[in-house]
Amino acid sequence: MKTRIYGTDLNEMLLEANYPRWFKDETETLLERTFSADIFLGRGTYKEVFFEGVHIGYGDLELSRNTMVNFESEFETVEMHFALNGTTVTTSDYFNDTIRFSPGSHNVFYTKGFQGLSEWSSRFPLRIFEINMTPDFFKKYLPEGHRLFDDFRKAMFQKRSAVLGHQNYPITLEMFTVINDIIQCQRQGIFKRIFLESKVISLLLLQLEQITLLTAKNTHKSLKKEDVEKMYAVKELLDMNFKKANTLIDLARKVGTNEYTLKKGFKELFGTSVFQYWKGLRLETAKNMLVEEGLSVQEVSRKIGYKNPQHFTAAFKRQFGIVPSSLKSQK
Repeated sequence: MKTRIYGTDLNEMLLEANYPRWFKDETETLLERTFSADIFLGRGTYKEVFFEGVHIGYGDLELSRNTMVNFESEFETVEMHFALNGTTVTTSDYFNDTIRFSPGSHNVFYTKGFQGLSEWSSRFPLRIFEINMTPDFFKKYLPEGHRLFDDFRKAMFQKRSAVLGHQNYPITLEMFTVINDIIQCQRQGIFKRIFLESKVISLLLLQLEQITLLTAKNTHKSLKKEDVEKMYAVKELLDMNFKKANTLIDLARKVGTNEYTLKKGFKELFGTSVFQYWKGLRLETAKNMLVEEGLSVQEVSRKIGYKNPQHFTAAFKRQFGIVPSSLKSQK
């Protein structure tokens, strides 16, 4: 099985990646590798790990200019796609509509082979996370009796490309946490495979639950398109400057809305309040600093914007159930 990425003139091969059938390798429990992103007129890396039935890929890329690339894929797959940052627009004869991903959005789609053109915006760094599964792996967890899921299952049976729903969905803080657990996993061999497979199922659970809930309640009906864009703009402000505390009034003014619309719309779209999202973002960052960078509790507290390490410790314990010093001691 192969994936190819070409320049827009189809003459320049930027990348060709080979995979064993159904991502299963007879000699290894799992396989890992990293690609340099220099070939994409920018800086960054794309890392992947795969084992029987599952492929996980994630990358960070800073582009010097907007870039158009052609994708080709030979294998049948269900993809859980998460746009953590940046904007991509993909067109293909395999789908009826253009596939657009803005920062903080996700969806699930099925293809039996793929060929299309994708535009990557250089306005913000591009950060993606994707999980490819074999249809047999995915179908074990796809609920029955829901029209949206039944239509998706029918498309897979007919070998017809499909997207799960007519819109993308917001990535919740809980989803971000699971994604981060996958990216930061330090286990090896069979234990890493068991851990990753359990996290893939957990992430799929969160996606399917959210899609069910939003479809049933038609949650976004009260939000205008321009209000949805403003909520994503607030989320982006928080993501890029999480150290600074902002009032709802300040954030609302920055994106051109009012405090009431921000408070109601953010909760409706992301399933959490502005404050809870901001607090969780800071503490997740702190946990990574403790585990990955080996920093002291005092250093981490200062870096994420807490003036008092005791206040940081209390907030960390409420969030994760342990004090930050015990987490660091496990490094």
